[in-house]
Amino acid sequence: MGTNGSEHPASERLTTGVGGLDEVLNGGLRPRSATLVRGAPGSGKTILGLHFLASGVEAGETGLYVNLGEPSAYIRDTARAFGLDIDPVEFLTLSPSGEEFQTETTYDLFSSAEVEGPSLVDEIREEVEAIDPDRVVVDPATEFRYLTTDEHQFRTQILSLLDFLKAEGATVLLTSQAAQSMPDDELQFLVDAVLNVAEGADRRTVSVSKFRGSAARTGQHTLAITEEGMSVWPRLDPGRFRVDGPRTTLSSGIPELDQLLSGGLTTGTVTLFSGPTGVGKTTTALQFLQEAADRGQRSVLYSFEENTRTLLDRAEAVNIPVAELIERGTLRVEELGTEGLTVDEFTSRVRTEVEERDAEVIAIDGTTGFEQSLVGFDGAPMEHLVDIGQYLRNANVTGLITNEVHQITGSFQATEQRISHLADSIVILRHVEYKGKLRKVIGVLKMRTSDYEPRLRELEITEKGLHVGEPLTDLRGILTGTPEWDDATD
Repeated sequence: MGTNGSEHPASERLTTGVGGLDEVLNGGLRPRSATLVRGAPGSGKTILGLHFLASGVEAGETGLYVNLGEPSAYIRDTARAFGLDIDPVEFLTLSPSGEEFQTETTYDLFSSAEVEGPSLVDEIREEVEAIDPDRVVVDPATEFRYLTTDEHQFRTQILSLLDFLKAEGATVLLTSQAAQSMPDDELQFLVDAVLNVAEGADRRTVSVSKFRGSAARTGQHTLAITEEGMSVWPRLDPGRFRVDGPRTTLSSGIPELDQLLSGGLTTGTVTLFSGPTGVGKTTTALQFLQEAADRGQRSVLYSFEENTRTLLDRAEAVNIPVAELIERGTLRVEELGTEGLTVDEFTSRVRTEVEERDAEVIAIDGTTGFEQSLVGFDGAPMEHLVDIGQYLRNANVTGLITNEVHQITGSFQATEQRISHLADSIVILRHVEYKGKLRKVIGVLKMRTSDYEPRLRELEITEKGLHVGEPLTDLRGILTGTPEWDDATD
Protein backbone atom coordinates (compact mmCIF):
# COMPACT_ATOMS: atom_id res chain seq x y z
CA MET A 1 0.00 0.00 0.00
CA GLY A 2 0.99 3.64 -0.29
CA THR A 3 2.39 5.58 2.60
CA ASN A 4 -1.07 6.98 3.37
CA GLY A 5 -2.27 3.56 4.46
CA SER A 6 -0.95 0.74 6.61
CA GLU A 7 1.58 -1.61 5.06
CA HIS A 8 0.34 -5.01 3.92
CA PRO A 9 2.67 -7.99 4.32
CA ALA A 10 3.16 -9.87 1.07
CA SER A 11 1.23 -12.83 2.49
CA GLU A 12 -1.91 -10.74 3.09
CA ARG A 13 -4.64 -10.16 0.54
CA LEU A 14 -6.67 -7.12 -0.40
CA THR A 15 -10.41 -7.53 -0.72
CA THR A 16 -11.92 -6.81 -4.11
CA GLY A 17 -15.06 -5.54 -2.40
CA VAL A 18 -17.17 -8.07 -4.33
CA GLY A 19 -18.86 -10.75 -2.24
CA GLY A 20 -17.68 -14.20 -3.31
CA LEU A 21 -14.91 -12.99 -5.63
CA ASP A 22 -12.37 -12.99 -2.81
CA GLU A 23 -13.17 -16.66 -2.26
CA VAL A 24 -12.52 -17.39 -5.94
CA LEU A 25 -9.16 -15.63 -5.50
CA ASN A 26 -8.34 -17.57 -2.32
CA GLY A 27 -8.59 -14.49 -0.14
CA GLY A 28 -8.41 -11.55 -2.53
CA LEU A 29 -5.79 -9.72 -4.60
CA ARG A 30 -2.13 -9.68 -3.73
CA PRO A 31 -0.91 -6.26 -2.50
CA ARG A 32 1.19 -4.27 -4.97
CA SER A 33 0.01 -6.35 -7.89
CA ALA A 34 -1.64 -5.51 -11.21
CA THR A 35 -4.90 -7.21 -12.23
CA LEU A 36 -6.53 -7.05 -15.64
CA VAL A 37 -10.32 -7.29 -15.82
CA ARG A 38 -11.38 -8.32 -19.34
CA GLY A 39 -14.84 -8.28 -20.83
CA ALA A 40 -17.17 -6.96 -23.47
CA PRO A 41 -18.92 -3.60 -23.02
CA GLY A 42 -21.58 -3.84 -20.32
CA SER A 43 -20.12 -6.95 -18.69
CA GLY A 44 -19.41 -5.20 -15.38
CA LYS A 45 -15.71 -4.26 -15.53
CA THR A 46 -16.20 -0.68 -14.34
CA ILE A 47 -18.55 -1.76 -11.56
CA LEU A 48 -15.93 -4.21 -10.31
CA GLY A 49 -13.41 -1.37 -10.30
CA LEU A 50 -15.80 0.78 -8.26
CA HIS A 51 -16.24 -1.98 -5.71
CA PHE A 52 -12.46 -2.28 -5.49
CA LEU A 53 -12.04 1.44 -4.81
CA ALA A 54 -14.98 1.61 -2.38
CA SER A 55 -13.54 -1.22 -0.29
CA GLY A 56 -10.31 0.78 -0.10
CA VAL A 57 -12.20 3.86 1.10
CA GLU A 58 -13.86 1.73 3.77
CA ALA A 59 -10.41 0.55 4.90
CA GLY A 60 -9.08 4.11 5.11
CA GLU A 61 -7.00 3.84 1.96
CA THR A 62 -6.42 6.38 -0.79
CA GLY A 63 -7.75 5.70 -4.27
CA LEU A 64 -7.12 7.01 -7.78
CA TYR A 65 -9.40 6.48 -10.76
CA VAL A 66 -7.61 7.05 -14.09
CA ASN A 67 -10.56 7.60 -16.39
CA LEU A 68 -10.11 7.04 -20.11
CA GLY A 69 -13.73 6.22 -20.85
CA GLU A 70 -17.01 7.59 -19.52
CA PRO A 71 -17.22 11.11 -17.99
CA SER A 72 -16.18 11.24 -14.35
CA ALA A 73 -19.57 12.56 -13.24
CA TYR A 74 -21.23 9.52 -14.82
CA ILE A 75 -18.82 7.18 -13.03
CA ARG A 76 -19.52 8.81 -9.66
CA ASP A 77 -23.27 8.67 -10.29
CA THR A 78 -22.95 4.97 -11.10
CA ALA A 79 -21.16 4.35 -7.81
CA ARG A 80 -23.86 6.19 -5.86
CA ALA A 81 -26.57 4.18 -7.61
CA PHE A 82 -25.01 1.01 -6.21
CA GLY A 83 -24.46 2.51 -2.75
CA LEU A 84 -20.68 2.59 -3.16
CA ASP A 85 -18.80 5.39 -1.40
CA ILE A 86 -16.00 6.65 -3.65
CA ASP A 87 -16.30 10.34 -2.74
CA PRO A 88 -12.72 10.51 -1.39
CA VAL A 89 -11.32 8.88 -4.55
CA GLU A 90 -9.33 11.19 -6.81
CA PHE A 91 -10.17 11.20 -10.53
CA LEU A 92 -7.68 11.80 -13.31
CA THR A 93 -9.77 12.19 -16.46
CA LEU A 94 -7.80 11.45 -19.59
CA SER A 95 -10.67 10.42 -21.83
CA PRO A 96 -11.11 12.07 -25.25
CA SER A 97 -14.00 14.04 -23.74
CA GLY A 98 -11.91 15.21 -20.81
CA GLU A 99 -10.61 18.73 -20.45
CA GLU A 100 -7.08 17.63 -21.34
CA PHE A 101 -8.39 16.86 -24.83
CA GLN A 102 -10.40 20.06 -25.13
CA THR A 103 -7.22 22.12 -25.59
CA GLU A 104 -5.31 22.53 -28.80
CA THR A 105 -2.47 20.43 -27.35
CA THR A 106 -2.14 16.95 -28.81
CA TYR A 107 -1.25 14.32 -26.28
CA ASP A 108 0.98 11.34 -26.92
CA LEU A 109 0.79 8.22 -24.79
CA PHE A 110 4.51 8.10 -24.07
CA SER A 111 7.32 10.58 -24.22
CA SER A 112 10.39 9.54 -26.18
CA ALA A 113 13.37 10.99 -27.96
CA GLU A 114 11.30 11.16 -31.15
CA VAL A 115 8.18 12.69 -29.60
CA GLU A 116 7.89 16.11 -28.07
CA GLY A 117 4.97 17.40 -26.12
CA PRO A 118 2.95 16.32 -23.09
CA SER A 119 2.59 12.63 -22.16
CA LEU A 120 -0.39 10.92 -20.56
CA VAL A 121 1.92 8.65 -18.60
CA ASP A 122 3.64 11.74 -17.23
CA GLU A 123 0.22 13.00 -16.13
CA ILE A 124 -0.42 9.74 -14.31
CA ARG A 125 3.02 9.79 -12.67
CA GLU A 126 2.53 13.33 -11.41
CA GLU A 127 -0.89 12.48 -9.98
CA VAL A 128 0.41 9.36 -8.25
CA GLU A 129 3.33 11.24 -6.71
CA ALA A 130 0.93 13.94 -5.53
CA ILE A 131 -1.68 11.77 -3.79
CA ASP A 132 0.26 8.53 -3.10
CA PRO A 133 -2.69 6.19 -3.79
CA ASP A 134 -3.07 2.73 -2.27
CA ARG A 135 -5.43 1.57 -5.03
CA VAL A 136 -5.45 2.61 -8.67
CA VAL A 137 -8.03 1.79 -11.34
CA VAL A 138 -7.19 2.44 -15.01
CA ASP A 139 -10.43 2.20 -17.00
CA PRO A 140 -10.11 1.15 -19.78
CA ALA A 141 -6.39 0.61 -20.28
CA THR A 142 -6.97 -0.45 -23.88
CA GLU A 143 -7.73 3.20 -24.77
CA PHE A 144 -3.97 3.77 -24.63
CA ARG A 145 -3.73 1.86 -27.90
CA TYR A 146 -5.31 4.69 -29.81
CA LEU A 147 -2.34 6.89 -28.94
CA THR A 148 0.46 4.72 -30.30
CA THR A 149 1.12 2.51 -33.28
CA ASP A 150 4.33 1.06 -31.91
CA GLU A 151 3.55 -2.28 -30.20
CA HIS A 152 7.01 -2.57 -28.69
CA GLN A 153 6.82 0.91 -27.20
CA PHE A 154 3.31 0.22 -25.91
CA ARG A 155 4.43 -2.93 -24.14
CA THR A 156 7.63 -1.42 -22.75
CA GLN A 157 6.04 1.71 -21.39
CA ILE A 158 2.96 -0.02 -19.95
CA LEU A 159 5.31 -2.35 -18.08
CA SER A 160 7.26 0.67 -16.88
CA LEU A 161 4.04 2.33 -15.71
CA LEU A 162 2.91 -0.76 -13.83
CA ASP A 163 6.32 -1.17 -12.21
CA PHE A 164 6.19 2.48 -11.15
CA LEU A 165 2.71 2.16 -9.63
CA LYS A 166 3.59 -1.00 -7.73
CA ALA A 167 6.89 0.50 -6.55
CA GLU A 168 4.89 3.41 -5.16
CA GLY A 169 2.90 0.88 -3.12
CA ALA A 170 -0.26 0.83 -5.22
CA THR A 171 -2.41 -2.17 -6.07
CA VAL A 172 -3.60 -1.70 -9.63
CA LEU A 173 -6.73 -2.82 -11.46
CA LEU A 174 -6.91 -2.26 -15.22
CA THR A 175 -9.89 -2.93 -17.46
CA SER A 176 -9.80 -4.14 -21.04
CA GLN A 177 -12.48 -4.05 -23.73
CA ALA A 178 -11.80 -7.64 -24.81
CA ALA A 179 -12.58 -7.89 -28.53
CA GLN A 180 -11.04 -9.33 -31.67
CA SER A 181 -10.69 -5.83 -33.05
CA MET A 182 -8.61 -4.80 -30.03
CA PRO A 183 -6.50 -7.69 -28.70
CA ASP A 184 -5.05 -7.33 -25.23
CA ASP A 185 -2.51 -10.16 -25.25
CA GLU A 186 0.29 -7.80 -24.19
CA LEU A 187 -1.69 -6.59 -21.19
CA GLN A 188 -2.47 -10.17 -20.14
CA PHE A 189 1.22 -10.99 -20.29
CA LEU A 190 2.29 -7.95 -18.25
CA VAL A 191 -0.14 -8.18 -15.32
CA ASP A 192 -0.10 -10.49 -12.31
CA ALA A 193 -3.73 -11.65 -12.55
CA VAL A 194 -6.41 -11.82 -15.24
CA LEU A 195 -10.14 -11.89 -14.52
CA ASN A 196 -12.54 -12.58 -17.38
CA VAL A 197 -16.12 -11.36 -17.04
CA ALA A 198 -18.67 -12.50 -19.58
CA GLU A 199 -22.42 -12.46 -20.18
CA GLY A 200 -23.94 -15.66 -21.55
CA ALA A 201 -27.44 -16.73 -22.48
CA ASP A 202 -28.56 -17.42 -18.92
CA ARG A 203 -26.04 -15.76 -16.60
CA ARG A 204 -22.95 -13.62 -16.18
CA THR A 205 -19.71 -15.36 -15.21
CA VAL A 206 -16.23 -14.58 -13.97
CA SER A 207 -13.20 -16.80 -14.38
CA VAL A 208 -9.52 -16.48 -13.48
CA SER A 209 -7.12 -17.33 -16.30
CA LYS A 210 -3.99 -16.11 -14.52
CA PHE A 211 -3.03 -15.54 -10.91
CA ARG A 212 0.70 -15.19 -10.49
CA GLY A 213 2.17 -16.38 -7.20
CA SER A 214 -0.92 -18.16 -5.93
CA ALA A 215 -3.67 -20.58 -6.86
CA ALA A 216 -7.21 -19.47 -7.71
CA ARG A 217 -10.44 -21.35 -8.16
CA THR A 218 -10.84 -22.71 -11.67
CA GLY A 219 -13.97 -22.75 -13.80
CA GLN A 220 -16.81 -20.36 -14.53
CA HIS A 221 -18.36 -18.73 -11.45
CA THR A 222 -21.72 -16.97 -11.47
CA LEU A 223 -21.58 -13.18 -11.36
CA ALA A 224 -24.65 -11.01 -10.82
CA ILE A 225 -25.24 -7.26 -10.91
CA THR A 226 -28.26 -6.05 -8.97
CA GLU A 227 -29.37 -2.76 -7.44
CA GLU A 228 -27.07 -3.57 -4.52
CA GLY A 229 -24.01 -3.98 -6.73
CA MET A 230 -21.96 -6.93 -7.87
CA SER A 231 -21.88 -10.39 -6.29
CA VAL A 232 -20.11 -13.61 -7.19
CA TRP A 233 -21.21 -17.12 -6.32
CA PRO A 234 -18.26 -19.52 -6.66
CA ARG A 235 -18.85 -22.89 -8.23
CA LEU A 236 -19.02 -25.57 -5.56
CA ASP A 237 -15.72 -27.34 -4.96
CA PRO A 238 -16.47 -30.30 -2.66
CA GLY A 239 -12.83 -30.95 -1.83
CA ARG A 240 -12.29 -27.55 -0.20
CA PHE A 241 -14.48 -28.30 2.82
CA ARG A 242 -14.14 -31.24 5.16
CA VAL A 243 -15.45 -31.84 8.68
CA ASP A 244 -14.65 -34.94 10.66
CA GLY A 245 -17.40 -36.09 12.97
CA PRO A 246 -19.00 -39.18 14.47
CA ARG A 247 -21.26 -41.38 12.38
CA THR A 248 -24.55 -42.20 14.04
CA THR A 249 -27.92 -43.48 12.84
CA LEU A 250 -30.88 -41.35 11.81
CA SER A 251 -34.08 -43.22 12.60
CA SER A 252 -37.26 -42.82 10.58
CA GLY A 253 -39.41 -43.27 13.68
CA ILE A 254 -41.07 -46.26 11.99
CA PRO A 255 -39.65 -49.56 13.36
CA GLU A 256 -40.39 -51.58 10.22
CA LEU A 257 -38.71 -49.02 7.97
CA ASP A 258 -35.71 -48.89 10.28
CA GLN A 259 -35.49 -52.70 10.08
CA LEU A 260 -35.13 -52.40 6.31
CA LEU A 261 -32.21 -50.04 6.91
CA SER A 262 -30.57 -51.99 9.76
CA GLY A 263 -31.56 -49.31 12.24
CA GLY A 264 -31.87 -46.24 10.01
CA LEU A 265 -29.80 -44.04 7.73
CA THR A 266 -26.14 -43.48 8.52
CA THR A 267 -25.54 -39.80 9.23
CA GLY A 268 -23.08 -38.02 6.98
CA THR A 269 -24.17 -40.05 3.95
CA VAL A 270 -26.42 -39.37 0.97
CA THR A 271 -29.62 -41.35 0.40
CA LEU A 272 -31.61 -41.41 -2.82
CA PHE A 273 -35.37 -42.04 -2.58
CA SER A 274 -36.27 -43.24 -6.07
CA GLY A 275 -39.64 -44.04 -7.59
CA PRO A 276 -42.48 -42.83 -9.83
CA THR A 277 -44.82 -39.95 -9.08
CA GLY A 278 -47.24 -40.35 -6.18
CA VAL A 279 -45.44 -43.31 -4.63
CA GLY A 280 -44.39 -41.50 -1.44
CA LYS A 281 -40.80 -40.36 -2.01
CA THR A 282 -41.24 -36.89 -0.51
CA THR A 283 -43.39 -38.17 2.34
CA THR A 284 -40.78 -40.78 3.26
CA ALA A 285 -38.02 -38.16 3.18
CA LEU A 286 -40.19 -35.88 5.36
CA GLN A 287 -40.50 -38.70 7.88
CA PHE A 288 -36.71 -38.68 8.33
CA LEU A 289 -36.64 -34.88 8.46
CA GLN A 290 -39.27 -34.93 11.19
CA GLU A 291 -37.24 -37.33 13.30
CA ALA A 292 -34.07 -35.27 12.84
CA ALA A 293 -35.87 -32.01 13.69
CA ASP A 294 -37.52 -33.61 16.72
CA ARG A 295 -34.04 -34.52 17.95
CA GLY A 296 -32.95 -30.88 17.60
CA GLN A 297 -30.94 -31.43 14.43
CA ARG A 298 -31.44 -28.43 12.18
CA SER A 299 -32.86 -29.65 8.88
CA VAL A 300 -33.54 -27.92 5.55
CA LEU A 301 -35.77 -29.04 2.67
CA TYR A 302 -35.33 -27.50 -0.77
CA SER A 303 -38.54 -28.14 -2.66
CA PHE A 304 -38.29 -28.13 -6.45
CA GLU A 305 -41.43 -30.15 -7.05
CA GLU A 306 -44.27 -28.33 -5.24
CA ASN A 307 -45.03 -25.10 -3.46
CA THR A 308 -44.73 -24.76 0.29
CA ARG A 309 -48.47 -24.50 0.91
CA THR A 310 -49.13 -27.79 -0.85
CA LEU A 311 -46.26 -29.43 0.99
CA LEU A 312 -47.57 -28.28 4.37
CA ASP A 313 -51.11 -29.44 3.59
CA ARG A 314 -49.92 -32.82 2.44
CA ALA A 315 -47.67 -33.28 5.46
CA GLU A 316 -50.50 -32.38 7.83
CA ALA A 317 -52.78 -34.88 6.05
CA VAL A 318 -50.37 -37.71 6.86
CA ASN A 319 -49.64 -36.61 10.44
CA ILE A 320 -46.17 -35.15 9.84
CA PRO A 321 -46.08 -31.82 11.76
CA VAL A 322 -43.95 -29.84 9.30
CA ALA A 323 -45.57 -26.48 10.17
CA GLU A 324 -44.89 -27.00 13.86
CA LEU A 325 -41.24 -27.88 13.20
CA ILE A 326 -40.84 -24.79 11.02
CA GLU A 327 -42.28 -22.61 13.77
CA ARG A 328 -39.94 -24.24 16.26
CA GLY A 329 -36.98 -23.39 14.04
CA THR A 330 -35.59 -26.89 13.64
CA LEU A 331 -36.89 -27.32 10.08
CA ARG A 332 -36.70 -24.90 7.19
CA VAL A 333 -38.54 -25.34 3.90
CA GLU A 334 -37.44 -23.29 0.91
CA GLU A 335 -39.55 -23.35 -2.23
CA LEU A 336 -37.52 -23.10 -5.43
CA GLY A 337 -38.30 -23.19 -9.11
CA THR A 338 -39.62 -19.71 -9.92
CA GLU A 339 -36.62 -17.51 -9.13
CA GLY A 340 -34.40 -18.44 -12.06
CA LEU A 341 -31.50 -19.17 -9.74
CA THR A 342 -28.19 -20.35 -11.11
CA VAL A 343 -26.82 -23.58 -9.73
CA ASP A 344 -23.97 -21.60 -8.10
CA GLU A 345 -26.47 -19.41 -6.23
CA PHE A 346 -28.27 -22.53 -5.05
CA THR A 347 -25.12 -24.26 -3.82
CA SER A 348 -24.18 -21.02 -2.05
CA ARG A 349 -27.47 -21.23 -0.14
CA VAL A 350 -26.73 -24.82 0.79
CA ARG A 351 -23.25 -23.84 2.01
CA THR A 352 -24.70 -21.01 4.09
CA GLU A 353 -27.09 -23.42 5.82
CA VAL A 354 -24.31 -25.90 6.52
CA GLU A 355 -21.35 -23.66 7.33
CA GLU A 356 -23.06 -20.70 9.02
CA ARG A 357 -26.33 -22.12 10.40
CA ASP A 358 -25.17 -25.62 11.36
CA ALA A 359 -27.70 -27.60 9.34
CA GLU A 360 -27.24 -31.35 9.90
CA VAL A 361 -29.74 -32.70 7.35
CA ILE A 362 -30.25 -31.33 3.82
CA ALA A 363 -33.06 -32.64 1.59
CA ILE A 364 -33.44 -31.91 -2.14
CA ASP A 365 -36.86 -32.67 -3.60
CA GLY A 366 -36.40 -33.71 -6.45
CA THR A 367 -33.86 -34.27 -9.23
CA THR A 368 -36.15 -33.41 -12.16
CA GLY A 369 -37.05 -30.04 -10.67
CA PHE A 370 -33.40 -29.42 -9.82
CA GLU A 371 -32.49 -29.89 -13.48
CA GLN A 372 -35.39 -27.86 -14.88
CA SER A 373 -35.48 -24.98 -12.40
CA LEU A 374 -31.83 -23.98 -12.15
CA VAL A 375 -29.63 -22.47 -14.86
CA GLY A 376 -25.92 -22.14 -15.54
CA PHE A 377 -24.96 -25.80 -15.35
CA ASP A 378 -22.04 -25.57 -17.84
CA GLY A 379 -22.60 -29.15 -18.92
CA ALA A 380 -24.51 -32.06 -17.43
CA PRO A 381 -26.77 -30.86 -14.58
CA MET A 382 -26.39 -34.09 -12.66
CA GLU A 383 -22.64 -33.52 -12.34
CA HIS A 384 -23.47 -30.56 -10.11
CA LEU A 385 -25.81 -32.73 -8.04
CA VAL A 386 -22.99 -35.24 -7.61
CA ASP A 387 -20.78 -32.39 -6.37
CA ILE A 388 -23.47 -31.38 -3.87
CA GLY A 389 -23.65 -34.95 -2.60
CA GLN A 390 -19.88 -35.10 -2.17
CA TYR A 391 -19.89 -31.75 -0.38
CA LEU A 392 -22.53 -32.95 2.09
CA ARG A 393 -20.47 -36.06 2.84
CA ASN A 394 -17.33 -34.00 3.39
CA ALA A 395 -19.29 -31.69 5.70
CA ASN A 396 -20.63 -34.71 7.66
CA VAL A 397 -24.18 -33.66 6.74
CA THR A 398 -26.91 -36.18 5.97
CA GLY A 399 -28.30 -35.74 2.47
CA LEU A 400 -31.75 -36.85 1.31
CA ILE A 401 -32.55 -36.62 -2.41
CA THR A 402 -35.78 -37.64 -4.10
CA ASN A 403 -35.59 -38.89 -7.67
CA GLU A 404 -38.52 -39.48 -9.99
CA VAL A 405 -38.66 -42.27 -12.54
CA HIS A 406 -41.43 -41.88 -15.07
CA GLN A 407 -42.36 -45.50 -15.65
CA ILE A 408 -45.07 -46.28 -13.10
CA THR A 409 -45.06 -50.05 -13.56
CA GLY A 410 -43.04 -52.46 -15.67
CA SER A 411 -39.31 -53.18 -15.67
CA PHE A 412 -37.52 -51.75 -12.67
CA GLN A 413 -35.15 -48.78 -13.08
CA ALA A 414 -33.44 -47.12 -10.12
CA THR A 415 -32.84 -43.80 -11.92
CA GLU A 416 -33.21 -42.41 -15.42
CA GLN A 417 -30.30 -39.94 -15.20
CA ARG A 418 -27.68 -42.57 -14.30
CA ILE A 419 -27.01 -40.91 -10.93
CA SER A 420 -27.14 -43.93 -8.64
CA HIS A 421 -23.41 -43.51 -8.02
CA LEU A 422 -24.01 -40.23 -6.18
CA ALA A 423 -25.81 -42.02 -3.33
CA ASP A 424 -24.46 -44.12 -0.49
CA SER A 425 -27.91 -45.64 -0.05
CA ILE A 426 -30.83 -46.08 -2.44
CA VAL A 427 -34.36 -46.59 -1.14
CA ILE A 428 -36.69 -47.69 -3.90
CA LEU A 429 -40.45 -47.15 -3.90
CA ARG A 430 -42.71 -48.79 -6.49
CA HIS A 431 -46.32 -49.01 -7.56
CA VAL A 432 -47.41 -52.63 -8.07
CA GLU A 433 -50.69 -53.99 -9.32
CA TYR A 434 -52.00 -57.02 -7.43
CA LYS A 435 -55.49 -58.49 -7.84
CA GLY A 436 -56.73 -55.32 -9.55
CA LYS A 437 -55.49 -53.00 -6.81
CA LEU A 438 -52.59 -50.54 -7.06
CA ARG A 439 -50.28 -50.86 -4.05
CA LYS A 440 -46.97 -49.36 -2.96
CA VAL A 441 -43.83 -51.24 -1.93
CA ILE A 442 -40.57 -50.02 -0.42
CA GLY A 443 -37.15 -51.61 -0.27
CA VAL A 444 -33.43 -50.91 -0.13
CA LEU A 445 -31.32 -51.36 -3.24
CA LYS A 446 -27.95 -50.57 -1.66
CA MET A 447 -26.28 -49.29 1.51
CA ARG A 448 -22.56 -48.71 1.40
CA THR A 449 -22.16 -48.21 5.12
CA SER A 450 -24.00 -51.21 6.57
CA ASP A 451 -26.04 -54.30 5.86
CA TYR A 452 -29.71 -53.96 5.00
CA GLU A 453 -32.77 -56.14 4.70
CA PRO A 454 -32.86 -57.46 1.09
CA ARG A 455 -36.65 -57.75 0.98
CA LEU A 456 -39.55 -55.53 0.00
CA ARG A 457 -42.35 -54.41 2.28
CA GLU A 458 -45.71 -52.89 1.55
CA LEU A 459 -45.95 -49.15 2.15
CA GLU A 460 -49.19 -47.39 3.07
CA ILE A 461 -49.63 -43.65 3.51
CA THR A 462 -52.57 -42.93 5.78
CA GLU A 463 -53.97 -40.06 7.80
CA LYS A 464 -52.09 -41.47 10.77
CA GLY A 465 -48.78 -41.46 8.92
CA LEU A 466 -46.62 -43.95 7.09
CA HIS A 467 -47.23 -47.63 7.69
CA VAL A 468 -44.67 -50.21 6.59
CA GLY A 469 -45.79 -53.82 6.63
CA GLU A 470 -44.03 -57.14 7.06
CA PRO A 471 -41.66 -58.43 4.36
CA LEU A 472 -43.46 -59.60 1.22
CA THR A 473 -42.03 -63.11 1.03
CA ASP A 474 -44.96 -64.74 -0.82
CA LEU A 475 -44.80 -62.66 -4.00
CA ARG A 476 -42.43 -62.72 -6.93
CA GLY A 477 -41.96 -60.32 -9.83
CA ILE A 478 -42.70 -57.25 -7.68
CA LEU A 479 -40.12 -55.10 -9.44
CA THR A 480 -41.80 -55.79 -12.80
CA GLY A 481 -44.92 -54.09 -11.49
CA THR A 482 -47.10 -57.21 -11.93
CA PRO A 483 -46.39 -59.53 -8.97
CA GLU A 484 -47.55 -63.13 -8.77
CA TRP A 485 -47.99 -65.59 -5.94
CA ASP A 486 -45.07 -67.91 -5.44
CA ASP A 487 -46.49 -71.35 -6.20
CA ALA A 488 -44.23 -72.94 -3.64
CA THR A 489 -45.93 -71.06 -0.84
CA ASP A 490 -49.51 -71.06 -2.17
